[in-house]
Amino acid sequence: MAHSAVSQVSVAVPVGSDLSIRRSIFKPHTLSFCGTLWAPILTLDLSTKNARSKYRYTICMSVQQANAPKVSVSPLQLEDAKEPPLNTFKPKEPYTATIVSVERLVGPKAPGEVCHVVIDHGGNVPYWEGQSYGVIPPGENPKKPGSPHNVRLYSIASTRYGDSFDGRTASLCVRRALYYDPEKGKEDPSKSGVCSNFLCNAKPGDKVQITGPSGKIMLLPEDDPNATHIMIATGTGIAPFRGYLRRMFMESVPKYKFGGLAWLFLGVANSDSLLYDDEFSKYLRDHPDNFRYDTALSREQKNKNGGKMYVQDKIEDYSDEIFKLLDGGAHIYFCGLKGMMPGIQGTLKRVAEERGVSWEEKLSQLKKNKQWHVEVY
Repeated sequence: MAHSAVSQVSVAVPVGSDLSIRRSIFKPHTLSFCGTLWAPILTLDLSTKNARSKYRYTICMSVQQANAPKVSVSPLQLEDAKEPPLNTFKPKEPYTATIVSVERLVGPKAPGEVCHVVIDHGGNVPYWEGQSYGVIPPGENPKKPGSPHNVRLYSIASTRYGDSFDGRTASLCVRRALYYDPEKGKEDPSKSGVCSNFLCNAKPGDKVQITGPSGKIMLLPEDDPNATHIMIATGTGIAPFRGYLRRMFMESVPKYKFGGLAWLFLGVANSDSLLYDDEFSKYLRDHPDNFRYDTALSREQKNKNGGKMYVQDKIEDYSDEIFKLLDGGAHIYFCGLKGMMPGIQGTLKRVAEERGVSWEEKLSQLKKNKQWHVEVY
């Protein structure tokens, strides 16, 4: 079921220039999002059918967008829906969307590259926060000559309004998958991730085949706007949580006024690997009573035993608070590589046993109460 997109959006924009979005598709007379001076709220008409004209006015928001005051959004029909959209487009009949921008998110000392990819779906593939898109990279499936590649799933890293607040775009957080051949002592491009490299190499205007949206496990429960949400991410697992937090703290959504607690734990290798850190740091400054933000930098920090600091070590540091919040009905979310879960589960089990609680029974209760949300890959 597709919904028509709203034609206008109110966006607070700064005036200035920004080299971090030098790959964007701005024309010389358009506005940048990294200046220190802010213009009044503008209303931009995004309803044009002309592709060239449309891209002239499409706003490629960089992560510096967090410096803006709260943005008023025109509510989409999606706010009235009782159920999330599911599989509007299937692998055999994908939707042809358009790349708006690709931005490198990490610094020079990060091991590997992570990109923020904004995709224009024209309002035809609506989604809820916490859902995923499938991407079908161009070319043939080497295991099935003559057939397209298999679908790769990516958690969506934006709210239903997208980074341009008009319901026409979705953002993905993509790590470029490369294979290092230890025998040759260099990367082997023949074994590189087909889809991640396609997305990270994409240019504005390139076409991309998408499916979905899919997934209901990571949907943000909004029946209680004062609920507590504990979010635990490693690497690009930050994607759905960026969407949650933008909805909570960046957008002014008439039907969702967040007044609870959002607590984010992010595990990455080092400071240069932090993703969307400017946004999260801004929320921390502006909403200290509603947001907490803790990072685990495995190559820069030590845990209490002198070993590398992983996200499960941070959880252990705050275990008493976390268990009390869970006892009070908090939701807890995990997103990232599946290898993160054994360490986290082991930590939670050990802490539970120290408290005289059976972790198996506690976990069963959390699942029964729909407080436990896991999406790993």
